[in-house]
Amino acid sequence: MPHTPTVPTPSDTAFWLGDTDVWLLAEGKHLRPWQKLGAHPTVMQGVSGTAFAVWAPHAQRVGLMGDFNHWQPQPMRLRPECGVWELFVPDASAGAWYKFEVLGADGQTVHKSDPYARETELPPGNAARVAPPLTAQPERPAAPHSRPPAPMAIYEVHVGSWRRPGGAHVMPTWDDLTTHLVPYAAHMGFTHLELLPVNEHPFYASWGYQPTGLYAPTARHGTPEAFKRFVDAAHAAGLKVILDWVPAHFPTDAHALARFDGTALYEHADPREGFHRDWNTLIYNFGRFEVRNFLVGNALFWVEQYGIDGLRVDAVASMLYRDYSRPAGEWVPNRDGGRENHEAIDFLREVHRVLHQEAPQATTLAEESTAFPRVTGPEEEGGLGFDHKWNMGWMHDTLAYFQQDPVHRRWHHHKLTFAMMYAYSENYCLPLSHDEVVHGKGSLLGKMPGDRWQQLANLRALYAWMYAHPGKKLLFMGAELAQPTEWAHDGQLPWHLLDDPAHAGVQRLVNDLNHAYRGQPALHARDTDPGSFQWLVVDDADQSVYAFVRYGHTAADTLVAVANLTPVVRHGHRVGLPDLGLGGRWREVLNTDSTHYGGSNTGNQGTLQADTEPSHGQAHSAPLTLPPLAVLWLSPVPENL
Repeated sequence: MPHTPTVPTPSDTAFWLGDTDVWLLAEGKHLRPWQKLGAHPTVMQGVSGTAFAVWAPHAQRVGLMGDFNHWQPQPMRLRPECGVWELFVPDASAGAWYKFEVLGADGQTVHKSDPYARETELPPGNAARVAPPLTAQPERPAAPHSRPPAPMAIYEVHVGSWRRPGGAHVMPTWDDLTTHLVPYAAHMGFTHLELLPVNEHPFYASWGYQPTGLYAPTARHGTPEAFKRFVDAAHAAGLKVILDWVPAHFPTDAHALARFDGTALYEHADPREGFHRDWNTLIYNFGRFEVRNFLVGNALFWVEQYGIDGLRVDAVASMLYRDYSRPAGEWVPNRDGGRENHEAIDFLREVHRVLHQEAPQATTLAEESTAFPRVTGPEEEGGLGFDHKWNMGWMHDTLAYFQQDPVHRRWHHHKLTFAMMYAYSENYCLPLSHDEVVHGKGSLLGKMPGDRWQQLANLRALYAWMYAHPGKKLLFMGAELAQPTEWAHDGQLPWHLLDDPAHAGVQRLVNDLNHAYRGQPALHARDTDPGSFQWLVVDDADQSVYAFVRYGHTAADTLVAVANLTPVVRHGHRVGLPDLGLGGRWREVLNTDSTHYGGSNTGNQGTLQADTEPSHGQAHSAPLTLPPLAVLWLSPVPENL
């Protein structure tokens, strides 16, 4: 009889999880849990294959099924010390598809996708795929988590609907986006791309805000390797990449995290704590250290494995308060009888402790709409540790003002001035985001009053006002096109609008605003310094005129912004100007009424000279021509030039 060689397999005593891994996972202190949980091509005792591991502590049985075993579940071994089931499969390699069959504590058998999957299948399959290791990110020089104020002009993008070069019904690939989006954003002068969540999500119309695969870039646009190429290309073009991150809640899909082992494992069992009625989603149990480990590890994963530069954390307000969007009697008070969610607050601080230690270069932004104190303050001062907070109050007040017919704006004058009462209480980002152009809210252009010329003029003034105001900047895609209809996720932006000179003019304005913002130190170098801002005209409600100064580090850096937010041209309108000791000559560096942007070209012929007539608390002033529904930027011209 011929001898049949046997294929060696690791012995039953060989474990994928080492003792240290078991201890760290049990304590919820594994900095990089993705390195052990999930699926990992490896060699064990000289045998090539893949090690699989999944946390399901209350399951009665877990089986591994995939194309390597004809989808017949193989029993996995439980590590009771940490509740993880593991199995090494010889010859299973990168590219293999798999799921877990879980017999839960409730007696129900369900097929689950891997929570730590790094590559996934779209519905209805929802399988996970064994992913090859990503190329290691280059080491970044260690530095403390502090940095001088720098320009941040963010282009917020939903990658599925920005542009579809393959056709209206064909999803763009990461390579398409590398070819088109990256050079476009760089040319437009943006400093950052912010992507609506790219984590795997079964429901496309959730825009990624109901993710089921936190460790996997959605398969809609290609492979993880292609996504990494996109990030690398953005970096090469001088752009940083921010991901929207959703640690607040997750969907109820049966294949995902919900009742993963037949119990409320990732979520709270009590719906008063564990169910979001606004979004029909489940709320993470932040008091469970294994759940915190899953999420904290995920934040570090995107930064370390893909080189992501920052995370914008979604729905922070819903995390901070137990009574968020809940009537009296339908929420559970905290241990002190109050409404603050201590566990979620501790989780957010833990995320920042880890990022500040392990990836100090990473930036975080909070979408937070309440008056919770010190969102951007350090933990030692009672803060949450974020670098920036979206200024939702500024956004609401500013849009409420601009939506008023100019004849009524005198009664709403304070809406544009009130933000400066609290502008330095946090490190703010000024967002004109996707939230303002969906769900029947119309487009930004559609919010503006008047005929089409006045609408476009108002929009141009809004953008120049925003860029001159203290705070980082964020525009959602399509804003630069003056899109007349609200955003639709199932198509692409109306790029044909650029054939119209009026819309092309708005795009040119956004381009110029970005480049001027980056090049003008007064607009960013002292962004968090109250001494860098001064009102010149703050109380002219009858004429809807405003003026303020932004100071940089030198007198020559100074910039004055003047707004006339009525359709009336104002000739000889005297405005006080600071005496900078530079000769009193000023240059009109930006005029939103320029014909270059689609305006009427009313203005000051480029330069003007201040005189010694006092006005608005200043020793010097100048008579200006204020164009209709427009904003001017003035910069001093040193007398020796």
